[in-house]
Amino acid sequence: MSTTTSPRLSLKTWSLLALLGLIWGGSFFFGRIAVPHVPPVTLAFLRLSIAALALHLYLRGNLGLYAALKARWPAFLVLGLINNAIPHTLIFLGQTEIGAGLASILNATTPIWTVLIANRLTADEKLTPAKLAGTLTGLAGTAVMIGPSALQASGAPLWAMMLPILAAISYGFAATYGKRFRDLPSPVTATGQLTASSLIMLPAALFFDHAWQVPFPPLTAVAAILGLALISTAFAYILFFRIMALAGATNTSLVTLLVPPSAILLGVLFLGESLQLTDIAGMALIGTGLVILDGRLFTRQKAVA
Repeated sequence: MSTTTSPRLSLKTWSLLALLGLIWGGSFFFGRIAVPHVPPVTLAFLRLSIAALALHLYLRGNLGLYAALKARWPAFLVLGLINNAIPHTLIFLGQTEIGAGLASILNATTPIWTVLIANRLTADEKLTPAKLAGTLTGLAGTAVMIGPSALQASGAPLWAMMLPILAAISYGFAATYGKRFRDLPSPVTATGQLTASSLIMLPAALFFDHAWQVPFPPLTAVAAILGLALISTAFAYILFFRIMALAGATNTSLVTLLVPPSAILLGVLFLGESLQLTDIAGMALIGTGLVILDGRLFTRQKAVA
């Protein structure tokens, strides 16, 4: 019986993976800069719509983009809602009260919620002892970070700390729902979901934020919005697809471990943020949970033994 394994990561692939982690960590950094000047719903709309336009210009209708949009627009609307519109809005709303590093750590629970959701909604991704151990470890890390002592130390309200976690749960549903797009080229799926989520967020921004009344933000916020849209969304998707082609989906998922450190580093260096002991302990537990979920470290140890 033959088995398939994830390809080994070359130095080039590791470099691209680290770059993607830095870029997605930068999304929390950019968000923290922009959100004091632009309401969260409007900020999510600007991020998604500018990124969608950039990817449309990148594809220029190739790979059957327009045919896919026409045939599967209801599915793209659902994916855009749960993979873009809801989580981005929740994260930005949370970042009105919490820093980039803390938001990224809480949102790094995404794989944990994905495992739980997939176990419930799919027939081919059930819980195993290793997955259960990883999930419980990660949830313990989350509990440490949002417990009473953590709230008192950070001064952040509970609702603000819960929003990145709710965003992670939304991402978990999106990961399961997104399996129905396997037959499409990944850039088409990305452009389709960003187009759909932009259409969702436009009326939301007009209704909730009265976007036409929002004052023009300072240049630092404009630069952050462009960074969010062009670097942390549009370019990040292109880079993500390149890594997928080189290393496969499993190896690419390791980027989840790299996002919080980059967001924390940027927040400490440029935003004057600091982390509490509970944040560090929680991040360590979440990281341990993700390593257990990934499973390859233990597989390699067994192989050596």
